[in-house]
Amino acid sequence: MSDEFGVESVYAELLSRAPENKMEPRMEPLFRAMEILGEPQKAFASIHLTGTNGKTSTARMIEAGLRAHGLRTGRYTSPHLSKVTERISIDGEPVADETFVRIWDEIRPYLEIVDTELAGSGEPRLTYFECVTILAIAIFADEPVEVAVIEVGLGGVTDATNVVDGQVAVVTPISLDHTDLLGDTVEDIATEKAGIIKPGGFLVSAAQPPEAAQVLLEKARDTGVPFRFEGVEFGVESRLVAVGGQQLTISGLAGRYEDLLLPLHGAHQAQNAAVAVAALEAFLGGGTKELDIEVLREGFRQVTSPGRLEVVRTAPTIIVDAAHNPDGMKASAVALKEAFNFTRLVPVVGVLHEKDAVAVLEQLREELGDLVDQICVTASNSPRAIAPEDLAEDAMAAGFAEESIHVADKLDDAIEWAVERAEELNDLAGGILITGSITLVADARILLGK
Repeated sequence: MSDEFGVESVYAELLSRAPENKMEPRMEPLFRAMEILGEPQKAFASIHLTGTNGKTSTARMIEAGLRAHGLRTGRYTSPHLSKVTERISIDGEPVADETFVRIWDEIRPYLEIVDTELAGSGEPRLTYFECVTILAIAIFADEPVEVAVIEVGLGGVTDATNVVDGQVAVVTPISLDHTDLLGDTVEDIATEKAGIIKPGGFLVSAAQPPEAAQVLLEKARDTGVPFRFEGVEFGVESRLVAVGGQQLTISGLAGRYEDLLLPLHGAHQAQNAAVAVAALEAFLGGGTKELDIEVLREGFRQVTSPGRLEVVRTAPTIIVDAAHNPDGMKASAVALKEAFNFTRLVPVVGVLHEKDAVAVLEQLREELGDLVDQICVTASNSPRAIAPEDLAEDAMAAGFAEESIHVADKLDDAIEWAVERAEELNDLAGGILITGSITLVADARILLGK
C-alpha cells in the first residue's frame, strides 16, 4: 500500500467523525488524550495564534522567521487547500505521507480509549478537528520540532489547540465571525480568543477595536503576562508596492527593520508582518533583543501564502483569494486594486452557509464594483456551500443587478464562463477573481493545476 493511499485512508477515517464545523466546546477529552499519550504537547515550545483574519499568513511568516534563525519548526494551520497533510508542516513542508500514516496508526488505539470513555458518559466521540490536532501534536513531538506555530481552529478557550501553553500568544485582527458559536459582539468574541493567553506567556496583538483590545488587555493583566499592541509598541512604519509584493519598514519591539521584501500583497499582509516580527522578538528575546536584520530579510523572502491573492494562471490573469468574511473581502479587494491595476474584473464567488454572504458580497461590490460588469455565483464541493441560486439572491440583496449575475452550478463551468467573459472584454488589463470560501479556492487551485 502506498503512503498516498494510506493518507487518503486516514483522511476518510477522520472524515467519518463529526465534521470540521461541528467543533465541540470542550477541553477534557483533549487533556485526557494528552495524558494517555505522555504529554506530547510539552515536548516543544509553541507560539499560539488566534484572531478572525490573517492567522494563517501570520503563522507562515512567523515560521519562516524561526526557520531563518535555524530552528526546526512545526506549523499547524487549517483548513487545507489540496491535501490534509498541508495542515501539519515540518520545516515549512507538509509532513511526509509515511509519517502522517505511521503516527496515526500509533495513536489510534489510545484515541479509541478516549472515544470509549466519552461514549460511556454520553458524549460524542473525538471530532475530526480534535483528532487532527492530537495527530499534529504527536507528530511534532515525534519529529521532534523545537518550536511549533499553532493556529486555533475556532475561538480559543475551548479550541482543541488550547492544550498547548504558548510561550507567545498572538492575536490577529478580531471582528464578527462565527457569531453562532463565539458570540454576537466583538467583546464576546475577544473573550473567547483571549483564552490562549496563559501564565508565563507573552501577548502580541494586532491593532484591535477598542472593546476587543480592552478584553485582551485585562486578560493579560489578570494572567500576569507582558503585552504589546500594534500601533502602540510596534507597527508598520512604511510600505512600498514592489514587484511580486511589497517592501516594508517595520518598527518592532526592540529594533527597526528596513527593506524587508515581503512577497505578498496588501496593507493587511504588511500588518500581519509587523505582528510576526513582534512575535519573533517576543519568542527569541523576550521582546528586548533586536533581531538580526539579514536573517529576518531572508526569512521574509521565503514567505508564501497559497490561496491569498495568488495568481494561478495568466492570459487572462486568474487570481484566487480566500476572503470568507466581510473584513477579509474588504482587505483583499483593496490589496488587489493596489497590486494589479485591473481595468475590468470578472468575479467568481462561492460562500459557505455559516458566513454572512450578503455582507461579503456587499464589500466586493463596494470595493470592486467600478471594475465589475458581471459576476458569477457558484459553489465549491463542500456540503456547507450555499447553493448558487440562493447565492444569486444574496448577490441581489447586496446590490448587484439581477441581469449582471450569472449562476453556475459547478465551479468548472463558472471558470469557463469567466474566461469566455474576460476574453470577450478583449482587455489586456482585465482579470478573473475567484473568491469567497477557502473551499472554493481549494477546488479552483486543483482545477487550474495548482
